[in-house]
Amino acid sequence: MDCCHNFVDFTLHNYKDYLNGKVSFMAVIRPFKALRPKKENAHLVASVPYDVVSRAEAKQLAGNDKLSFLHITRAEIDLPDEQDPYSKEVYIKAKGNLNNLKNTAPLIIDDYPHFYLYRLIMDERAQVGIAATFAIDDYDNNVILKHEKTRKVKEDDRTNHIITTEAQTGVVFLTYRSVDEINNVVSRTIAEMEPLYDFTAHDGIQHTVWIMPDDYNELLMDEFAKIDKLYVADGHHRAKSASRAREEKRKANPNHTGKEEYNYFIAVIFPGEQLHIMPYNRIVFDLNGTHNEEFLNKVSEKFEVQKSDQKEPKEKNTFCMYLDGKWYHLKARDSVLASISLIESVGAKLDSSILQHFLLNPVLGIEDQRTSNRIDFIGGIRGTKELEKLVDSGKAAVAFSLFPVSIDDLMNISDAGEVMPPKSTWFEPKLRDGLLTHMI
Repeated sequence: MDCCHNFVDFTLHNYKDYLNGKVSFMAVIRPFKALRPKKENAHLVASVPYDVVSRAEAKQLAGNDKLSFLHITRAEIDLPDEQDPYSKEVYIKAKGNLNNLKNTAPLIIDDYPHFYLYRLIMDERAQVGIAATFAIDDYDNNVILKHEKTRKVKEDDRTNHIITTEAQTGVVFLTYRSVDEINNVVSRTIAEMEPLYDFTAHDGIQHTVWIMPDDYNELLMDEFAKIDKLYVADGHHRAKSASRAREEKRKANPNHTGKEEYNYFIAVIFPGEQLHIMPYNRIVFDLNGTHNEEFLNKVSEKFEVQKSDQKEPKEKNTFCMYLDGKWYHLKARDSVLASISLIESVGAKLDSSILQHFLLNPVLGIEDQRTSNRIDFIGGIRGTKELEKLVDSGKAAVAFSLFPVSIDDLMNISDAGEVMPPKSTWFEPKLRDGLLTHMI
C-alpha cells in the first residue's frame, strides 16, 4: 500500500502550493478499510438512506429486524416517540446500536484498504460506481463541487451522529465526467471477480458489491488525480457534516497530521452518463387567500393554462398542475422565456426557478422554499398519484409536477458556482446504508 501513502503525502505536501495558486488541485481518492456485514446477512443489514424516510416510516421498515442499519442511522426509532430526534440520547443510542450490530450481524472490518464497486440495477438499467474515501480538503476547496445549500439543523444532526459513533454511516453520492481508463478497470473487475454481495431489495432494486483488485489502486488514484472537478449528486448534508466533524476532531487532536481517517469521507462515485434524475415535485398547502378561479387567472398571466390528461411534463419550460381534482398543463409564456434569456445565471433557466419566480412567489406568496412551511417536496419516485392523494385529501391545495433536470444541468450549475433551488433533483435508485461504513 506504499503507493497510497506516497500519493497522499504528495498531495498534502503540495496543498500549500495550491493555496498560493502555484498548482491546480486535483481530486484525491483513497482505498479504505470498510466496516461491512457478513455476506449471508448483508440484505438484512442494508437499509434505505436515513433522509428519505420519516421517523414513522423508518420504524415500520426496520420492524422486528434487529439487524437493520436503520437502528444506527435513525436510532430514535428505538426510543420513545416523544424523544427529540436531535437529542444527545439518540446519538448515544446510535453508538450503542452500532457496537451491538458489530457482534450480532456480525460486522467485520477489512484487514487492508480497498476500492469497492457498487452496482445498482433498477428497471433493467444499471449504474456502477467506485466506493472510496475522498479528501475533505477537496470538498472544502471546491474540487468537489456542490449544487445545493445545506440547512444547519440537518448539518448539526449528522455532525453529532458522526462524532458520537465515530463512523460515517451515510454514503455520499458523487459523479464525474467519464474516463475511459477508469471504465475499463471497472468492467474488468465485474467480469473477473466474484461479488462480495448480490441481492435484490424489497423495492426490486438489485445491489451488487465487489472488492476491486489491489493492482488497480495506483491506476485509479492516478486517473482521478488528473480530474479537477467532481460533483456532489446527492448527499450534500452528509458531505458538509463530514467536513464539520473533521474540524471538531482536529481541534480535539493536538497531534493532528492531516492523515487521520476523519480527514476523508466515504462516497460512491458514478460516471454522469449512467445516472437517472427524477423530478422533485411540489405541493402547496393553501392558495394564498385566493379562490380557484382567481388563482387560475393569476397563473395565466405568465403561463398558458389548459386542462389536460397529462400528469407529467414532456419538455422543459412546461409544468403539470393538479387543482380541485383536475390536471392542467402550464407552458411558460414567451414573455417569461424572453426575460430569463437575458439573465446570465445558469440556475435561473431551470424549471424549478421559473416556477418559483413566476408562480410560487408572485401568486402564492412563497418567497423562500427553504424556509416556508406552506410548501413541501415530493420525490419523483412517489409518482403523481401521491400528488393527487395529498390534494384530494385536503392536505394540500395544489400540486405541481416538474420536468427533471439533466446531469448536464447539474454540472453546468456547479461549474458556474451557483446553487439550484431546493429539492431540484431526485436520484434513483439510491445507495443502501450499512453495506460499507467508514470508521474515523
